[in-house]
Amino acid sequence: MNILILGGGGREHALAWAVKQNPKCDRLIVAPGNAGIGAIAELAAIEPTDAAAVLACVEENAIDFVIVGPEAPLAAGVADALRAAGILTFGPSAAAAKLEASKAFTKEVCDACGAPTAAWARFSDAAAAKDYVRAQGAPIVVKADGLAAGKGVIVAMTLDEALDGIDEIFGGAFGAAGAEVVIEEFMAGEEASFFILSDGTDVLPVGTAQDHKRVGDGDTGPNTGGMGAYSPAPVLTTAIQEQVLSEIVRPTIAEMAARGTPFQGVLYAGLMIENGRARLVEYNVRFGDPECQVLMLRLGAQALDLLLACAEGRLAEVEAQWADDHALTVVMAAKGYPGAYVKGSEIRGLADLPEDSARMVFHAGTALKDGKVLATGGRVLNVTARGATLKEAQERAYAMVDRIDWPEGFCRRDIGWRAL
Repeated sequence: MNILILGGGGREHALAWAVKQNPKCDRLIVAPGNAGIGAIAELAAIEPTDAAAVLACVEENAIDFVIVGPEAPLAAGVADALRAAGILTFGPSAAAAKLEASKAFTKEVCDACGAPTAAWARFSDAAAAKDYVRAQGAPIVVKADGLAAGKGVIVAMTLDEALDGIDEIFGGAFGAAGAEVVIEEFMAGEEASFFILSDGTDVLPVGTAQDHKRVGDGDTGPNTGGMGAYSPAPVLTTAIQEQVLSEIVRPTIAEMAARGTPFQGVLYAGLMIENGRARLVEYNVRFGDPECQVLMLRLGAQALDLLLACAEGRLAEVEAQWADDHALTVVMAAKGYPGAYVKGSEIRGLADLPEDSARMVFHAGTALKDGKVLATGGRVLNVTARGATLKEAQERAYAMVDRIDWPEGFCRRDIGWRAL
């Protein structure tokens, strides 16, 4: 079959790599892709949020199946346009994608179905938000309501940090995403990610992971889109996974169906775990980045079969087959990230690295120019490895990092530290 993947980051490189392993894939196009993806698939220079351009690409290339990678095209209704044209599509409708596009909407859904989450309030006025924060005290969490590319969350340990965060969001730091602010109770515990496919009725767990959000070793410095991840996440025990499915995920799926907006796609539940129980931090409606990289390295070719079953409403017929192993990815970012950084520096040494079922460098922000791989983003590479143990996966990943010649880049040196 001919398959189109929308997106151009590390998540989409990992998806493309897994899909390409499956013999069902005859032709693979990724739009817009990046330098790494271009080595394994055809690239199409179209904007993933441009539904008309996507539909034209689908028609021109006789595409049978579309996988939507990032959240922006989902929120923009690209999956709706594809389905209206009769194209088999993996990814939720714009109405269902509100589970990520609006944090307040998710809170309302959780309240309606009784899913455990943090106490919260919503504000469209800075003065009222500040009054609420002063009444509640710190620590407290301040969030831009809308899509902010994995940012827009201030975990304020002091009252001043919370008040500054409110000013930052309402001041336009996150654009339209900050038109409203959601303020939440601070939840203590250990954070982890649980990934579940849903076809609107049935659900299928497809893996656990733990991300490293802060830019510096030991979880210090500002929040980022993610500096590395590993899978599985030991903190998400079988018992906790069952609690999450029964108290959070299945009630959410039932509530979405009852509202007339059934959820079809991957539901990424960000969880806070304390004393053996989980509460929902937030939902994302696409695979995490960099969590997707470790999940796809472990899932391999079967990923396409699972995504197809999800899109076709056949989830009850399939299950994920897991090897008893571990995967870990290290994000290499441009110096200065998550603040200002320089684009266009050359990355050398990639061609000499292994590319197999146990070791892959997934590209996030790269482009190929005059035969050179150039850094074009903040998070640039995902150096990913599998091992029989997490320690082995970590050692393999950092051995590859140390062979990459990129003076303008940096990475954390402690990915996996919580589990190790």
